[in-house]
Amino acid sequence: MSEHIAPTRTPAFEARLKKRYAAEKRFKAIGLSAIVFSIAVLIYLLGSMTLNGIGGFQRAEVEVQIDFTQAGLSADPALMGTQEGVRSLESQGLPDVVDYFASESLGDEGAEEISGQAWRQVAAEIAADPGILERQATFWLPASADLASGYAGEGSQDMRELAAQLASEGKLEKNFDAGFFSRADATNPQEVGIWGALMGSILTMIVTLALAFPIGVLAALYLEEYAPKNKWTDLIELSINNLAAVPSIIFGLLGLAVFLTIFPSYRSAPLIGGMTLALMTMPVIVIAGRNAIKAVPPSIRDGALAIGASPVQVVFHHVLPLALPGILTGTIIGMARALGETAPLLMIGMRAFVASPPDSFTAPATVLPMQIFLWSDEIDRGFVERTSAAIIVLLLFLLLMNGLAIYLRNKFEKTW
Repeated sequence: MSEHIAPTRTPAFEARLKKRYAAEKRFKAIGLSAIVFSIAVLIYLLGSMTLNGIGGFQRAEVEVQIDFTQAGLSADPALMGTQEGVRSLESQGLPDVVDYFASESLGDEGAEEISGQAWRQVAAEIAADPGILERQATFWLPASADLASGYAGEGSQDMRELAAQLASEGKLEKNFDAGFFSRADATNPQEVGIWGALMGSILTMIVTLALAFPIGVLAALYLEEYAPKNKWTDLIELSINNLAAVPSIIFGLLGLAVFLTIFPSYRSAPLIGGMTLALMTMPVIVIAGRNAIKAVPPSIRDGALAIGASPVQVVFHHVLPLALPGILTGTIIGMARALGETAPLLMIGMRAFVASPPDSFTAPATVLPMQIFLWSDEIDRGFVERTSAAIIVLLLFLLLMNGLAIYLRNKFEKTW
């Protein structure tokens, strides 16, 4: 019986082993550094957006006391909350009443720096509580852009002095602007809101999802389960993979050339924007769908066929439900990309100034990324803060979509 001889660790072997250990430590250090750097950049981005966006959720407002017992205004409760009610108050002289009592509260110079549409806020509060017309009430009304700049320490010297005086008297403050979430675009940063752009984004995403998801899933099912393997199928697969990498502005040109030619009166409508973004999103859904379908074990198909299921039943009762989590994940990723796109929508005219939220899929509209782009081009500091606030809303919208994707994936995911 031969005696077992232990291997000897030569100096050369020890040197190679030490070198491998050192390489492993360097790799771990580099990987950890990459993670730390990524987290630091993310924290910096979110921190800077939050700090800049805090001011965007606020606006400079002045205090105005109005004694409606001296104004002689009346309101029909049946009309309050409608455009007829607002027009009725306007015809009775509500704008003049607001201007008069603004002069009484702030002086003539201060009254001139109230937003020209401030009376509409008073009208809205009257609509919510018509009993205001029987007593004295205090309103915080939006200041002009110049007075807001003066309050922030910018603008002319006279405006900074006026802002300091009103602030010292407790008549000028920066308050949370709840209307930022319910108004549409405006020329004054004190009066802008994101609801119009957010509504446009929602309508556009609905059209995109309604078109891209069913067509993309059906195309993935056909290519993976039914299509014959030949050169034509290979050409289609190659084309889909190439479409997923095409710059987004090319799809905008396609939408401009095709959809606006067919529907010329729907320029800048969510319908056209959704159809254009559906072209861009569909290849992503097809690719994700094919990978998810391919990941379903063949034994699932064989077992279903063995108990008498038809090929169509195998696909729609067994393969598709098991592949759905992966398909949904790819769909949400594609939709998140579409939500942040601006280049294709520029080509079809969705950069128009829209002062009222869209009420249908064919109404003129803009989207949140486009609104951010337009505000970022303004020189007024108020728009800079509003831009940061809109970015925060867009990020929250994206987080909500990703959270929905995780929930749906976990809900439909099955193990075998």
